Amino acid sequence: MKTLIADSGSTKTDWCIAEGGQAIARATTQGINPIHQSDEQIGKILNDELDDDFLRQTEGVGGVYYYGAGALPSVAPRLRRMLTATFLTADAAPQSVMVEGDLLGAARALFGVEEGIACILGTGSNSGLYDGTRLVMNTPPLGYILGDEGSGAVMGRNFLGTLCKGLFPSSLTEEYHRQTGLSTADIIQRVYREPLPNRFLAQTTRFIHQHLDDSDIRQFVVDNFRAFFRRNLVQYHRPDLPVRAIGSVAYYFREQLAFAAAKEGFAIDRVEKSPMEGLISYHNF
Repeated sequence: MKTLIADSGSTKTDWCIAEGGQAIARATTQGINPIHQSDEQIGKILNDELDDDFLRQTEGVGGVYYYGAGALPSVAPRLRRMLTATFLTADAAPQSVMVEGDLLGAARALFGVEEGIACILGTGSNSGLYDGTRLVMNTPPLGYILGDEGSGAVMGRNFLGTLCKGLFPSSLTEEYHRQTGLSTADIIQRVYREPLPNRFLAQTTRFIHQHLDDSDIRQFVVDNFRAFFRRNLVQYHRPDLPVRAIGSVAYYFREQLAFAAAKEGFAIDRVEKSPMEGLISYHNF
């Protein structure tokens, strides 16, 4: 039976049609977050950003497994309704569409049926204690204003705040302005007056990654990750469990992440850029 699996973060959504444990078609759209987006906006993504060839291959799909940022129980019915209308026939059973949070998707992809601490480090961040079946504890991430330590948005926020206050060497500040073409006024405009500032802030990690040879920048990144462990994972009281992480920030800064974990008494034994391959295996019944 063909299945459709979706992994949606704040920046992008990966879609995969799988059969027999193998991917047969893939697509990418912008991120979907039902907390911040209306039904009309989500519908436009589904209808306009998935090409006709991919949609044709969804014919005969027997189930949809959607894991997404902001997919809380209160908004799951909205997503389930839209996904059903887009991908399934009118007589499909409601249970044919599963909507869960992205953290459960990360846990299933990273651990399968084993227990451990699953982390997401992308535009946003999250973590949870997973018992092999379900998430039994979750430190609330709280978003990039109140929380989301270690995420791309918070790393970018902290970096730009330090840069705009003149606390980085002038050569680094000048290079950032020259490379991005953004002045301090432009940064303030993008953060406070334009939509989706979290995506803009997270884009700053590309510049940060380019300068990891600078010891101050490396320490800055490690400190951001140490805050993630201290303010989130410590609350699980399970330093004995393996820690695994998914997301672009975790993947591209994996050396600094592992170093920060060790400093805080944790051990990371696996980092993946995307949960999709693990989810294909998990849903291969």
